[in-house]
Amino acid sequence: MKNLADLKALQLRLKEKAAAAAEAERRRRELAEQREREANLFRDSIGNVQPLNAPPRVVPDPPRPPPIAHQRMADDEAVMQESLSDEFSIDTLLEVDETLSYARSGVGPDVLRKLRGGGWVTQGQLDLHGLRVDEARQAVGQFIRDSVKRGVRCVRIVHGKGLGSMNKKPVLKQKVRNWLVQKEEVIAFCTARAADGGSGALMVLLRG
Repeated sequence: MKNLADLKALQLRLKEKAAAAAEAERRRRELAEQREREANLFRDSIGNVQPLNAPPRVVPDPPRPPPIAHQRMADDEAVMQESLSDEFSIDTLLEVDETLSYARSGVGPDVLRKLRGGGWVTQGQLDLHGLRVDEARQAVGQFIRDSVKRGVRCVRIVHGKGLGSMNKKPVLKQKVRNWLVQKEEVIAFCTARAADGGSGALMVLLRG
Protein backbone atom coordinates (compact mmCIF):
# COMPACT_ATOMS: atom_id res chain seq x y z
CA MET A 1 0.00 0.00 0.00
CA LYS A 2 2.82 2.27 0.80
CA ASN A 3 4.51 1.70 -2.56
CA LEU A 4 1.30 2.34 -4.42
CA ALA A 5 0.84 5.64 -2.62
CA ASP A 6 4.41 6.72 -3.52
CA LEU A 7 3.77 5.82 -7.14
CA LYS A 8 0.60 7.89 -7.23
CA ALA A 9 2.42 10.82 -5.67
CA LEU A 10 5.18 10.63 -8.27
CA GLN A 11 2.67 10.48 -11.08
CA LEU A 12 0.96 13.55 -9.67
CA ARG A 13 4.21 15.51 -9.53
CA LEU A 14 5.08 14.55 -13.09
CA LYS A 15 1.63 15.59 -14.23
CA GLU A 16 1.92 18.94 -12.49
CA LYS A 17 5.40 19.50 -13.97
CA ALA A 18 4.15 18.71 -17.45
CA ALA A 19 1.21 21.08 -16.98
CA ALA A 20 3.56 23.87 -15.84
CA ALA A 21 5.79 23.33 -18.88
CA ALA A 22 2.78 23.42 -21.19
CA GLU A 23 1.55 26.65 -19.58
CA ALA A 24 4.97 28.24 -19.98
CA GLU A 25 5.08 27.29 -23.66
CA ARG A 26 1.59 28.68 -24.20
CA ARG A 27 2.59 32.02 -22.65
CA ARG A 28 5.77 32.17 -24.77
CA ARG A 29 3.75 31.66 -27.94
CA GLU A 30 1.22 34.30 -26.92
CA LEU A 31 4.01 36.82 -26.22
CA ALA A 32 5.67 36.09 -29.58
CA GLU A 33 2.37 36.46 -31.41
CA GLN A 34 1.69 39.76 -29.61
CA ARG A 35 5.11 41.15 -30.64
CA GLU A 36 4.52 40.06 -34.23
CA ARG A 37 1.12 41.80 -34.28
CA GLU A 38 2.66 45.01 -32.90
CA ALA A 39 5.45 44.91 -35.47
CA ASN A 40 2.96 44.40 -38.30
CA LEU A 41 0.84 47.24 -36.99
CA PHE A 42 3.89 49.60 -37.01
CA ARG A 43 4.90 48.59 -40.54
CA ASP A 44 1.34 48.98 -41.79
CA SER A 45 1.07 52.44 -40.26
CA ILE A 46 4.25 53.89 -41.86
CA GLY A 47 4.01 52.14 -45.20
CA ASN A 48 6.92 51.51 -47.55
CA VAL A 49 9.98 53.66 -46.81
CA GLN A 50 13.26 54.27 -48.64
CA PRO A 51 16.59 55.16 -46.96
CA LEU A 52 17.69 58.76 -47.46
CA ASN A 53 20.63 59.33 -49.78
CA ALA A 54 22.28 61.73 -47.35
CA PRO A 55 25.79 62.94 -48.24
CA PRO A 56 28.58 61.70 -45.98
CA ARG A 57 29.05 63.78 -42.90
CA VAL A 58 32.02 66.13 -42.89
CA VAL A 59 33.73 66.48 -39.55
CA PRO A 60 35.40 69.90 -39.48
CA ASP A 61 39.00 70.09 -38.34
CA PRO A 62 39.47 71.65 -34.92
CA PRO A 63 40.63 75.25 -35.08
CA ARG A 64 44.38 75.52 -35.25
CA PRO A 65 46.27 77.80 -32.88
CA PRO A 66 47.68 80.94 -34.46
CA PRO A 67 51.23 80.44 -35.78
CA ILE A 68 54.09 81.70 -33.66
CA ALA A 69 56.65 83.73 -35.57
CA HIS A 70 59.68 82.00 -34.08
CA GLN A 71 62.05 83.33 -36.72
CA ARG A 72 60.89 86.90 -36.24
CA MET A 73 61.25 86.57 -32.49
CA ALA A 74 64.78 85.25 -32.97
CA ASP A 75 65.59 88.13 -35.33
CA ASP A 76 64.22 90.67 -32.86
CA GLU A 77 66.29 89.14 -30.09
CA ALA A 78 69.38 89.30 -32.28
CA VAL A 79 68.72 92.96 -33.01
CA MET A 80 68.43 93.65 -29.29
CA GLN A 81 71.71 91.87 -28.69
CA GLU A 82 73.35 94.01 -31.36
CA SER A 83 72.07 97.26 -29.89
CA LEU A 84 75.53 98.43 -28.96
CA SER A 85 75.74 101.77 -27.22
CA ASP A 86 78.14 104.53 -28.21
CA GLU A 87 77.78 106.05 -24.74
CA PHE A 88 79.56 103.14 -23.06
CA SER A 89 83.23 103.77 -22.32
CA ILE A 90 85.85 101.20 -21.33
CA ASP A 91 88.71 103.55 -20.56
CA THR A 92 88.82 102.35 -16.95
CA LEU A 93 88.73 98.69 -18.00
CA LEU A 94 91.72 98.73 -20.32
CA GLU A 95 95.11 97.70 -19.09
CA VAL A 96 97.62 100.52 -19.14
CA ASP A 97 100.04 99.29 -21.77
CA GLU A 98 100.78 99.85 -25.42
CA THR A 99 98.34 97.14 -26.45
CA LEU A 100 95.30 98.60 -24.63
CA SER A 101 94.25 95.09 -23.66
CA TYR A 102 90.94 93.94 -22.20
CA ALA A 103 89.98 90.69 -20.53
CA ARG A 104 86.61 89.83 -19.11
CA SER A 105 86.40 89.03 -15.40
CA GLY A 106 87.63 85.52 -14.71
CA VAL A 107 89.99 85.37 -17.69
CA GLY A 108 93.57 84.73 -16.58
CA PRO A 109 96.54 86.91 -17.55
CA ASP A 110 98.10 84.05 -19.49
CA VAL A 111 95.23 84.29 -21.99
CA LEU A 112 96.07 87.92 -22.76
CA ARG A 113 99.78 87.17 -23.02
CA LYS A 114 99.06 84.43 -25.52
CA LEU A 115 96.74 86.74 -27.48
CA ARG A 116 99.33 89.56 -27.57
CA GLY A 117 102.02 87.15 -28.71
CA GLY A 118 100.02 85.75 -31.59
CA GLY A 119 99.49 82.40 -29.90
CA TRP A 120 95.96 82.06 -31.29
CA VAL A 121 95.34 81.23 -34.92
CA THR A 122 93.35 83.99 -36.63
CA GLN A 123 90.23 82.33 -38.04
CA GLY A 124 88.32 85.33 -39.37
CA GLN A 125 88.64 89.00 -40.17
CA LEU A 126 86.34 92.01 -40.43
CA ASP A 127 87.54 95.14 -42.24
CA LEU A 128 85.61 98.29 -41.33
CA HIS A 129 87.34 100.63 -43.79
CA GLY A 130 84.85 102.85 -45.61
CA LEU A 131 81.94 102.16 -43.22
CA ARG A 132 80.05 104.84 -41.33
CA VAL A 133 79.66 104.47 -37.57
CA ASP A 134 76.15 102.95 -37.75
CA GLU A 135 77.23 100.53 -40.47
CA ALA A 136 80.33 99.55 -38.53
CA ARG A 137 78.34 98.96 -35.34
CA GLN A 138 75.97 96.61 -37.14
CA ALA A 139 78.82 94.85 -38.93
CA VAL A 140 80.69 94.20 -35.68
CA GLY A 141 77.63 92.72 -33.97
CA GLN A 142 76.86 90.49 -36.95
CA PHE A 143 80.48 89.40 -37.34
CA ILE A 144 80.84 88.41 -33.68
CA ARG A 145 77.58 86.47 -33.64
CA ASP A 146 78.36 84.61 -36.87
CA SER A 147 81.87 83.78 -35.67
CA VAL A 148 80.56 82.24 -32.44
CA LYS A 149 78.02 80.17 -34.39
CA ARG A 150 80.83 78.80 -36.55
CA GLY A 151 82.91 77.92 -33.51
CA VAL A 152 85.60 80.50 -34.29
CA ARG A 153 87.78 81.49 -31.32
CA CYS A 154 90.17 84.21 -32.56
CA VAL A 155 89.35 86.96 -35.08
CA ARG A 156 90.86 90.22 -36.27
CA ILE A 157 88.85 93.43 -36.61
CA VAL A 158 90.48 96.13 -38.71
CA HIS A 159 89.20 99.58 -37.68
CA GLY A 160 91.93 101.62 -39.35
CA LYS A 161 94.37 104.23 -38.13
CA GLY A 162 92.32 107.22 -39.23
CA LEU A 163 94.83 108.40 -41.83
CA GLY A 164 92.04 108.95 -44.32
CA SER A 165 89.75 110.90 -41.98
CA MET A 166 89.37 114.68 -42.05
CA ASN A 167 91.18 115.28 -38.76
CA LYS A 168 93.59 112.34 -39.25
CA LYS A 169 92.17 110.66 -36.13
CA PRO A 170 90.78 107.11 -36.02
CA VAL A 171 86.99 107.46 -35.76
CA LEU A 172 86.25 103.80 -35.10
CA LYS A 173 89.23 102.82 -32.96
CA GLN A 174 87.69 103.64 -29.58
CA LYS A 175 84.13 102.86 -30.63
CA VAL A 176 85.02 99.31 -31.67
CA ARG A 177 86.59 98.70 -28.26
CA ASN A 178 83.48 100.04 -26.53
CA TRP A 179 81.24 97.81 -28.65
CA LEU A 180 83.31 94.68 -28.05
CA VAL A 181 83.14 95.02 -24.26
CA GLN A 182 79.33 95.04 -24.51
CA LYS A 183 79.31 91.69 -26.35
CA GLU A 184 79.19 88.76 -23.91
CA GLU A 185 80.76 86.55 -26.57
CA VAL A 186 84.00 88.56 -26.34
CA ILE A 187 86.28 87.45 -23.51
CA ALA A 188 89.45 89.39 -24.44
CA PHE A 189 91.07 91.65 -27.04
CA CYS A 190 94.23 93.62 -27.61
CA THR A 191 95.93 95.75 -30.25
CA ALA A 192 97.22 93.60 -33.08
CA ARG A 193 100.92 93.01 -33.64
CA ALA A 194 102.60 95.03 -36.37
CA ALA A 195 102.42 92.07 -38.73
CA ASP A 196 98.65 91.84 -38.15
CA GLY A 197 97.82 95.53 -38.61
CA GLY A 198 99.32 97.16 -35.55
CA SER A 199 97.34 100.01 -34.01
CA GLY A 200 94.83 99.84 -36.84
CA ALA A 201 93.43 96.47 -35.80
CA LEU A 202 92.34 94.42 -32.81
CA MET A 203 92.85 90.76 -32.06
CA VAL A 204 89.65 89.45 -30.45
CA LEU A 205 89.21 86.22 -28.49
CA LEU A 206 85.72 84.73 -28.36
CA ARG A 207 84.23 82.29 -25.92
CA GLY A 208 84.43 78.63 -26.86
